Amino acid sequence: MYPTKVRRRVAPADGDLDNSAEKQELLLLSAAICNGEDLGPFIRKGFASGKPETLLHHLRHFARSKESEIEEVCKAHYQDFILAVDDLRSLLFEVDALKSALSDSNSKLQAVAGPLLAALDSYLEAQTVSQNVNLALALIVTCIKLVELCSRANHHLSSGNFYMALKCLDSIESELLDKTPSSTLKRMLEKRIPEIRSYIETKVSKEFGDWLVEIRVVSRNLGQLAIGQASAARQREEDLRIKQRQAEEQSRLSLRDCVYALQEEDDEDGLNVSIGEDGKDGYSNGGSGLLGFDLTPLYRAYHIQQTLGLEDRFKKHYFENRKLQLTSDFQVSSMTPFLESHQTFFAQIAGFFIVEDRILRTGGGLISRLEVEYLWETAVSKMCSVLEDQFSRMQTANHLLLIKDYVSLLGVTLRRYGYPVDALLDVLSKHRDKYHELLLSDCRKQISEALAADKFEQMLMKKEYEYSMNVLSFQIQTSDIAPAFPYIAPFSSTVPDCCRIVRSFIEDSVSYMSYGGQLEFFDVVKKYLDRLLSEVLDGALLKLISTSVHGVSQAMQVAANMAVLERACDFFFRHAAQLSGVPLRMVERGRRLFPLNKARDAAEEMLSGLLKEKVDSFMTLIENVNWMTDEPTQSGNEYVNEVIIYLETLVSTAQQILPSHVLKRVLQDVLSHISEQIVGALFGESVKRFNVNAIMGIDVDIRLLESFADNQSPLFSEGDANQLKLALAEARQLINLLLSNHPESFLNPVIRERSYNALDYRKVMTISEKLRDPTDRIFGTFGSRGARQNPKKKSLDALIKRLKDVS
Repeated sequence: MYPTKVRRRVAPADGDLDNSAEKQELLLLSAAICNGEDLGPFIRKGFASGKPETLLHHLRHFARSKESEIEEVCKAHYQDFILAVDDLRSLLFEVDALKSALSDSNSKLQAVAGPLLAALDSYLEAQTVSQNVNLALALIVTCIKLVELCSRANHHLSSGNFYMALKCLDSIESELLDKTPSSTLKRMLEKRIPEIRSYIETKVSKEFGDWLVEIRVVSRNLGQLAIGQASAARQREEDLRIKQRQAEEQSRLSLRDCVYALQEEDDEDGLNVSIGEDGKDGYSNGGSGLLGFDLTPLYRAYHIQQTLGLEDRFKKHYFENRKLQLTSDFQVSSMTPFLESHQTFFAQIAGFFIVEDRILRTGGGLISRLEVEYLWETAVSKMCSVLEDQFSRMQTANHLLLIKDYVSLLGVTLRRYGYPVDALLDVLSKHRDKYHELLLSDCRKQISEALAADKFEQMLMKKEYEYSMNVLSFQIQTSDIAPAFPYIAPFSSTVPDCCRIVRSFIEDSVSYMSYGGQLEFFDVVKKYLDRLLSEVLDGALLKLISTSVHGVSQAMQVAANMAVLERACDFFFRHAAQLSGVPLRMVERGRRLFPLNKARDAAEEMLSGLLKEKVDSFMTLIENVNWMTDEPTQSGNEYVNEVIIYLETLVSTAQQILPSHVLKRVLQDVLSHISEQIVGALFGESVKRFNVNAIMGIDVDIRLLESFADNQSPLFSEGDANQLKLALAEARQLINLLLSNHPESFLNPVIRERSYNALDYRKVMTISEKLRDPTDRIFGTFGSRGARQNPKKKSLDALIKRLKDVS
């Protein structure tokens, strides 16, 4: 081929143009043609100016200018054509020579290749036979492999090794089925393989269904075992706490020679699952344990379903079936009391979620954590609903406590597996008040029965164990030295009976509050203990005192009981603190008033009242006093001697059972009453007048009473003995005033505050008027104590006058 020449830009010639405008236009037209531009504008311009001849002239001029170039190109191409013709003629000659050579070669080749072609045909025929034989052998080998796989599949099916049977079927389908030469065998396999898979699926589904039935019973036993282990662990903790409390108590008592040790046993987990006995397919469920719940059928079914490509369907099927089982576990029988069935109810749920936890951790994605959490939330909601309903119906505190303990053990058990149990504990806390109200009601009945059975007799203890059980166990002993037996306690049998009731209340209250999610619950226990003591026990004692106490001995016994109960109350609060895990120093620091103060005051008032009644029976003898006697008595009047004999007898008896401070308060109240009775006798209407000799006799009576008070100093401290004497202050100050040589000193505020602060001026005025007599004989008698009669009479008259002015 000839090379393509590049178009050149040729400048237009200007030989025949006359003016510059035409030259310019010719140059522009030539440039546009050389550059291959559109000539439309030039044509429109030529016709628009009315001079198309000029445009035609320019085009002709451009054509003439290009003729020489065209001629040169044609000359060049003609020379090339001549050369090409020469080449073709040379080539034709050479082709003729080659044709002759090829003809000769062909003749020689045919002569030589004839025998060879015959041999080749024989070879090709033999090769075809060989290939057919090899193909037949290969197909036979395929059939042998196929038959062997079918035989192995049948063997695995008969032995229950479904996974290996499925692997054989997969090998047949993927490797041999398409290569099977027999169409009959192929159709048979295509028909049987789905049937075998369907059979395996049915068989595995049946095993899974049997496992679902079995696992319900296993779950219940598993839950009972797990909760039992939690209970045993809690009991070990309680034993450790008891040892610790004993150690603290020994330390508090400074028993340095006592050696103790706290040992903690390891809590072994025996809640593992066991491997199936037959070990089929090599399945293992992650551990071995005591109960032997077997997850092999489940994992085997899951694995086979995965092999069958039905993994998602099986997961859904498993979740739905377990959810239905859980829903059926929520059913509470109306024929059986919940108290009898609650352990089975909660154990079934606990076992269910222990199994699910194991499956979640070892099941290879059979169930997801979200699904387990959904099941747990459903279970918690239902358990809370059941607890709310059952608690609302129960009217026995012990029943609530039993269920609460089991629910708390359930919470401890499942918390170990990561399940949140706060909602269950909140239900228990919500019914805390109801439980304590029922417990208070039970204790109220028990205390009423114990008080009703009291015979108001001192308790006799013949053996040391009785003393330990009734005295030492409540720390109400007055001495650390063991008494000689038989021992007569200062209290009646009511005291240890009530102490046992209160101690049981404390232990039940702490038991309910313990393991309920609330770590510090001593304030709650203390609040209800205060209610038990201040409302229930105090109220029952008040009722006993007001209705059943009819004699001094009974009242004295009740007062003695109250003194012992006062020591017992300190033990109650310490015991509650120990069980609640609170240091004793905090309890001692926040000690409150005696919660039975109303009953104590009522008992002492009852005893004082009965003693006053008895004393009043002796004080009636004051009517026999000769108020106008000529000589003062030296040995005391009859009434005071009787009173002192009775009081001495009373003290000799009371000091055996009453604490000194109680006996002091009672005697002080009785002596104050005697003082009031003496003043009341002088102030009353029965005594119209009296003389100084009679007052001197009353002075002797008061001295005898004061001597009785002084004689009690071995029983009391010196200050308490002085307080007994001060109980006679009103009578003593009145007698001192009447015997004074200057009775008008009563009007002096300083002297009155110091020596006559117990006197009422109205009584002084009335009694002083009775000492004054209109006749000189009577006043002479008044002044018989000394020579200075008139000044005293004058002073007394002035006192009476001033007192009348004040009144």
